[in-house]
Amino acid sequence: MIKVVRGNPTPEELAAALAVVRARAAAASVVPSGAPTPRDSWSDPSRIAAHRLPPPGPASWSRTYWPGS
Repeated sequence: MIKVVRGNPTPEELAAALAVVRARAAAASVVPSGAPTPRDSWSDPSRIAAHRLPPPGPASWSRTYWPGS
């Protein structure tokens, strides 16, 4: 059930919103629930160790998060 909480949408706006919701629901139902989801690269711990740390020195603090800088 979808409920309009604020505003007064036109029938066209409401139809567009419902079309998006139905398309998302249809896309979600296509993916099998037992299939593993691809791992997001942001949460991959190996990305932290992908680059060597900068050599120690006076400006090394400014390069700790920007490898190659």
